[in-house]
Amino acid sequence: MTLNPLSDTTAVNLLGTPIRTLIRREPITLAPTTSIRAAAELMRDLRVSSVLLVAQDRLVGLVTDRDLRNRVVAQGLDSARAVADIATLNPMTVAANSPAFEALLLMARHNIHHVPVMDGQRLLGMITATDLTEQHSTSAVYLVGDIYKQTTVEGLARISAKVAQLQQNLAAADTSAYSTGHIVTAITDAITVRLIQLAELKFGPAPIDYVWVAAGSQARSEQSAKTDQDNCLILDDTFDPVLHGDYFRVFSKFVCDGLADCGYIHCPGEMMAMTDTWRQPRQQWAQYFLKWVTVPEPTALMLTCVFFDQRAIYGKTALLDSLRQEVLSRTKGNSLFLAHMVNNALKHRPPLGLFGSISPTRGGENPRTIDLKHTGIVPIVDLARVYALAGGVAAVNTHDRLEGVANEGEVSAQSARDLRDALEFLGKLRIAHQARQTAKGQAPDNFLALDELSNLERSHLKNAFSVVQTLQGVLGGRYQSGRF
Repeated sequence: MTLNPLSDTTAVNLLGTPIRTLIRREPITLAPTTSIRAAAELMRDLRVSSVLLVAQDRLVGLVTDRDLRNRVVAQGLDSARAVADIATLNPMTVAANSPAFEALLLMARHNIHHVPVMDGQRLLGMITATDLTEQHSTSAVYLVGDIYKQTTVEGLARISAKVAQLQQNLAAADTSAYSTGHIVTAITDAITVRLIQLAELKFGPAPIDYVWVAAGSQARSEQSAKTDQDNCLILDDTFDPVLHGDYFRVFSKFVCDGLADCGYIHCPGEMMAMTDTWRQPRQQWAQYFLKWVTVPEPTALMLTCVFFDQRAIYGKTALLDSLRQEVLSRTKGNSLFLAHMVNNALKHRPPLGLFGSISPTRGGENPRTIDLKHTGIVPIVDLARVYALAGGVAAVNTHDRLEGVANEGEVSAQSARDLRDALEFLGKLRIAHQARQTAKGQAPDNFLALDELSNLERSHLKNAFSVVQTLQGVLGGRYQSGRF
C-alpha cells in the first residue's frame, strides 16, 4: 500500500472536527427484548449496519451486522430469541464534543467499527469506521485495518515499515506533535495487540488473567518513528510459577521478539515483559513500587522514569488500574521520594550556555547537533512526571499531565502552558527532522543540526529551552527549600 500525503492532509481535519458533526441520522434504537429477527429486518429495511439497545432511556447494548453473522447465523441461533442475547452490552462510547480523532483511536485500539456518540447520558447517534474513512481518508486507519488482518509476524513487519512514511506525511500536513504522537502510538498499540492475539492462537489462551502494559513513550502516546520497546506483564495473584511460568515465558518472548521484528528494538536495559523481573504477579509489582518510593536509590529512580509511565494495552486492565491508584496515593505529598525525583529530573538540562546561547555538542558521533530527545523533550517529560506524582494526577501523557497539575495547583497555569508550548515546538522540530531524514532514505534519529533551522526557529528553540531551564530552577528551589 502506498501512503498518500494528500490523504494524511485531510486526516488533520479529524483533529478539529467534533464527532457530533459526522452523525448522519438519528439513532436507530430497539428495546433489548426485541427479537433477533425483528432487529435484522429493521437493519435491512433502514440499510444500517447496527442498532442500539435502549432501556428506560439509557443505552444498554449494541448489535451489528457482524453479530448477526457470527452469533446467530454461524451458530444456528434461534432468531426468535431476544436481541440482547447477541448484543455487546455496555459498549464503549465517545463524547459528542470530542474530536473525531478520538473515535479513530478508539476503533483502532480495540478493533471495533461502531461507536455510539453520547451527549452526557443522552444518546445522539452512531459513528462508524465508514463515516471516518469516507469523509476523511487517512492512512492511519488503513494501516490499523491491515494490522488486524495479518496472520504472521512477517506481515506485521511489512506494515510497521510504513510508519516512518506515515510520520513524514503527517509532518507535511503540519499535524501537531501531540496528535502525531497519538497516531504513531496507535499503530504500535495495534501491532502489539495483534502480536498478543497471535501468541494466544499459537500457545493457547492464557491460564490466568493478565494485562500487557506499555511503559515509557508508548504509555505516554508520545512515540515517533524512532523508538525501542518498554513493556511489562502484570499477572493475576493466582499465578503459580510451576503451573503458569512456562506459558507466560514463551508468550512474552513471542510478543517482544515480534515487536523487535517490526522495528521496535529490544530495550537495551531489558525492561520488557520477556525479562523475568518485569513479568510478575500484581502483588510483586506492588512491592516493587513500594520499595522504589520508600528507598529511592539511583537504580530505583531510573526505573521510576520508565514504569511510572504505564498504560494497559491488552488484558484485564483492572490489574493495572488498582496498582496505579495505590502508587499515586503513596507518591502524593511524599517529600522524601519527591525530593529524590526532582534531583534525578534535574540531571537532564537544556543545552544553553552561560549567557543563554544554544550550545550544540562539540564531539562524539553527532558533533554540532542538539539532542532533541534527551536535552529537550525528556526534561519536560521529567518535570511533568514529578508534578503528577506530587499531585496524585493519574494522566500519563505529558501534555495531559501538565493540564492536570495546573488544575491541582502543582504549577501555575501560565507555566504549564509555557511547558506545553515548548513540548509542542520541540516535538514538531523532531518530527520534521525525522521526516527529512526519511525522505533522504536515512534512518531517523534525534540529533538536529542547527543549520537545519531558520533564524526564527533558532530563536524559538532558545526560548523553549529557556522555559525548561527556568522551571527546572523553580522546581530545584522548591526542593532545596523543603517546600515539598
